[in-house]
Amino acid sequence: MKFTRKATAQWKGSGKDGNGSLSTDSGVLDQTAYSFRTRFEDGSQGTNPEELVGAAHAGCFAMQLSFLLNEEDFTANTLDVSATVTFSNGDITKIDLDLEGDVPDIDAERFQQISHKAKEACPISKLLNAEISLKVNLTNK
Repeated sequence: MKFTRKATAQWKGSGKDGNGSLSTDSGVLDQTAYSFRTRFEDGSQGTNPEELVGAAHAGCFAMQLSFLLNEEDFTANTLDVSATVTFSNGDITKIDLDLEGDVPDIDAERFQQISHKAKEACPISKLLNAEISLKVNLTNK
């Protein structure tokens, strides 16, 4: 399978005082604001590249894990994933994935194994040049 996706960015003004917007062809982002403040100061409404990378990574990993679980005849009730992106001195240096899964009939060891396999197989994990950690918690509510 091969496909392409497109997103656009527009920036106006200087790096610190300017502002921009991000849009995607799907329309999920439609002139969504971003700025120095939303990126570096957490001070205003808008997004930033790091949280978008985190959302992309969490979503990709969860879907990859779901596929790998299905290959072994498991189906998750829920897979809750958070991705904490660390920006340091101009680089994204680390992403911490935190997974909580409710997967019937799987033991914790097998869930760990499949989860770590998903972390390695996830296309976004492969794309990133950063340390990626994974914390796994099987809840089976």
